[in-house]
This record gives sequence, structure tokens and C-alpha cells, in this order.
Amino acid sequence: MLLDTASLYFRAYFGVPESVKAPDGTPVNAVRGLLDFIARLVQDHHPDDLVACMDFDWRPQWRVDLIPSYKAHRVAEEAPAGSTEPDEEEIPDTLSPQVPVIEDVLDALGIARIGAAGYEADDVIGTLTARAEGPVDIVTGDRDLFQLVDDARGIRVLYPLKGVGTLQVTDGALLRDKYGVDGPGYADLALLRGDPSDGLPGVVGIGEKTAAKLLDAYGDLAGIRAAAADPASRITPAQRTRLTEAGPYLDVAPKVVRVATDVPVPDFDLALPGEPADPERLEALAARWGLGGALQRLLGALPR
Repeated sequence: MLLDTASLYFRAYFGVPESVKAPDGTPVNAVRGLLDFIARLVQDHHPDDLVACMDFDWRPQWRVDLIPSYKAHRVAEEAPAGSTEPDEEEIPDTLSPQVPVIEDVLDALGIARIGAAGYEADDVIGTLTARAEGPVDIVTGDRDLFQLVDDARGIRVLYPLKGVGTLQVTDGALLRDKYGVDGPGYADLALLRGDPSDGLPGVVGIGEKTAAKLLDAYGDLAGIRAAAADPASRITPAQRTRLTEAGPYLDVAPKVVRVATDVPVPDFDLALPGEPADPERLEALAARWGLGGALQRLLGALPR
């Protein structure tokens, strides 16, 4: 089981009241909400291995170099020129201080927490999925990861619809029924229709349904572009014009939209722990941040 950690703690933050606070009055709604998410996931799905995948760079420069608008609207403060640090993401004031607490708690629990410099959590997930020898459940609120769905390898996306009590189990059949594409086809669908939340412009005049019809007719992005360049193809004149004009975008969009599968991740033990790695540290964190019942529920869900 691979967790898109930031996606889940954002959902926890907005799904758990901010009145949930530590003894000193600091909000810990994202921390406790995430712990409850993980407890429920472990309890319901019994993963052998569990990895909390992290955004070490939420807006990698190599993606920005290809499409400058990529996540640009979410930048709170740009990094200084020449800096190796990523731009600062716009995050609610009361969420930012909770992220280090989440990291400390996961480390004390012994849950693998993995990221890679210059890459997003999506890329870490893509790499670990590519390396996996057995089935993989990816837990994320980001539809971009639907591109990794692969029925033959048992790779699914568990997409939270409401908390984690209601998950959309996303497999090939669901993708074909809902979007008309398979896992790899979803990346082409996404880049054609665009995604305002990620600053991806897409192709003007081509929405999700039109993109799905084009993919059904021509197979993949390369097939669609070949049809647009072929005067004898049955593609409509308007679509031909739009796809041709979008050529520079379509040249680079696949690399931006498709997750990397060759990220240099460190060696680590991905097994779900049966007991905390650092009980004393965990006890101190629980007292400091008032984690109480949420932490106990997660500890109770761990395999014995």
C-alpha cells in the first residue's frame, strides 16, 4: 500500500474540525485525521507493506521548465534564483506546522516515509509501483495516479470519496466505464483535457468526452497527432486545427503528466511494523500533541 501522504493530510485537514487541538491549543486536526485514515486503511485492507510517499519537491523545476504554468497558481513564495530549495507552496497557516509533526509520528511508528529530491510523491509512487513484485493499492485523492492502474499486475487506486470509509476502488473496468480509457490512456486523456488545478492548459476545445472519443478512435496521443497530420483522416477540421496549434504543448505535456518510474529512492524497510520503532519518542509525541485515541487506534490496527 502506497500513500500519497500530502493528498491524505490535506483531506484530513479539511475533513476534521480545526477545533481538534493539542493541549497547548495548537490545531492537530490533520495529524489526528491522517492517523485515523491510516488506521482504517490498515484495518480494512491488511497490507503487508506500507509506504508514506512524500513530496520532497511539490513543483519540480524540470516540469516547470517544460510547462511554466505548472502549479504556478499555488506558489506562495518563489525560491531565490539559483537556490536548490523548491518554491514555497500555498498551504493554510494552521496546516504547515502540522506537517513536521506528521513526519515525526510516522518515523516514531516505524512507517516507511520516502521521498526523493527533485520529485513529487506521485513519482515515488510510480517508481515503487514499477518495482513491485505483487499487487499494489495506491491511496490518493489525486486522479492523476489513475494512470498507474493495471489489472494484469493487480494495481489499483483507492480514491477517497468521503474520508477513507468510502473509497472508490479504481481498476481498469471502472476507468473504462467512467472515462473510456485504461490506466495508461488516462494520462493522455488528462493532458488533452487539461487540469486547471495543476496549471495544465490542455488543448483548447477538447474536453474529457472528446478526448476519450479521440483516444478510442486513434488509440493513443501519438495516434491522434498522426491523424491530425494526415489530411485523409476522418478527424474534424476544427479538431485538426486545435491539435496542430497545440503541437508545442503536446510535445512536452506527456513528460509532465506521466509520473516518473525511475526515481532514485533510498533503500528502506517497507514492511508494515507490528510495533513502534521508537516507543519512547512516540509516547512523548502523543503527550505533546494530544494524539490520544487516534494514535491508539492506529497502534491497535498494526499486525501482531
